[in-house]
Amino acid sequence: MRTLFLTLFFVAWLSYYSFVAVRYGIQGLAPSVRRTVLLLYILASVAALVSPVLFVRWASSGWPSNVAMHTVHVFVGLFLGQIVMASVMFLGDLFVGGKAVLLWAHDAWFPPPPAGSGNTVSRSAFVGQLAMLLGGTITGGLLYGVTRRYRYQVLNVTIPIAGLPKAFHGLRILHLTDIHAGSFDDSAAVAKGVDLAMAQQPDLIVFSGDLVNNRADEVLPYLDTFAKLSAPLGVYSILGNHDYGDYLSWPTPEAKRENLHRLKAYQQQMGWRLLINEAVTLQKGGEAITLAGVENWSGRAGFSRYGNLTKALSDTVADRPIILLSHDPSHWEAEVVDAHPQVALTLSGHTHGMQFGIESRWFRWSPAQYLYRQWAGLYRRGRQSLYVNRGFGFLGYQGRLGIPPEIALLELVEAPQAT
Repeated sequence: MRTLFLTLFFVAWLSYYSFVAVRYGIQGLAPSVRRTVLLLYILASVAALVSPVLFVRWASSGWPSNVAMHTVHVFVGLFLGQIVMASVMFLGDLFVGGKAVLLWAHDAWFPPPPAGSGNTVSRSAFVGQLAMLLGGTITGGLLYGVTRRYRYQVLNVTIPIAGLPKAFHGLRILHLTDIHAGSFDDSAAVAKGVDLAMAQQPDLIVFSGDLVNNRADEVLPYLDTFAKLSAPLGVYSILGNHDYGDYLSWPTPEAKRENLHRLKAYQQQMGWRLLINEAVTLQKGGEAITLAGVENWSGRAGFSRYGNLTKALSDTVADRPIILLSHDPSHWEAEVVDAHPQVALTLSGHTHGMQFGIESRWFRWSPAQYLYRQWAGLYRRGRQSLYVNRGFGFLGYQGRLGIPPEIALLELVEAPQAT
């Protein structure tokens, strides 16, 4: 009951303030135009309020069609824009602090215009126009991000590894994650992404989970495409939280298990070596390092913990550097750092960088940072490193705004000796 009340309160608040923002923002238009705009806005607002429900329902069962998928995302973009508009108007009301303060502020900041002047904009109109501008920017930006979802970015990262054997100095690891094949709607664009990855000429390719959204068969149209991934030291993969089918209602437990079995078989068919809580030895020039992979293990409540790190590292050589594949970056602080110092590098994904944010030389921000301490890029703790890839695909929001899909090329170098 409390949740229902809060939801209804939020809907009422959003509807009122966003409507007021539009009403004030279009004051300068002709009356007939204002009425048309307001009517269209009311209809779009109703659709926008319903869209998050459809968004969650359809995303959990597979999108019914590309038309429906993009229609919902248009309205989700509008819904988020409305939140911004309502917030601006609400903050404006808080700033005014009541009718008396509003009158005083109006007289002090916006004195009556001279007779005959018609170009002064009232404070209400200004706030409404500002709200519409900011809300429209959010909505427009999210729609623009839909056009950027296949603009793959190659990131070159140098990672120091203590005790790295000489034969592995300069080792080039291609790190992919979060393909989410069920979200794709452009096979040619995906193929170009794979070609771009192979153009980096890696020594080793690793994939850190979430090949599909829910169903193993989502990857069927792309088996030949991802089978093109190859490297001298092989292609290795692990499972992510979406690969288990946990977010669907299956008719029987056997159907769910069969789905996972098919997913594993598809990876084998593509030539990928799936690591299930186990480790393998990679040899080069007569020397060796260890590559280990765990099933999904999350440090956050509500996500699966199938991984068994102890089992994965049980047969490893103590003085040999270990590269660990673990889908969820929260696993790093929860079980890896300090507890397993031989794990020199952990490779993760999962966050997608929330597919929305700002990254520059001077400033980094994404909503992902409020959920994960390590959400994108390279992190160091003593002699241990974590690299969080922003993901190759997309999920939910069918776009990428400020956080492009990533192909990471990691070069291993010997860490400087401590003095």
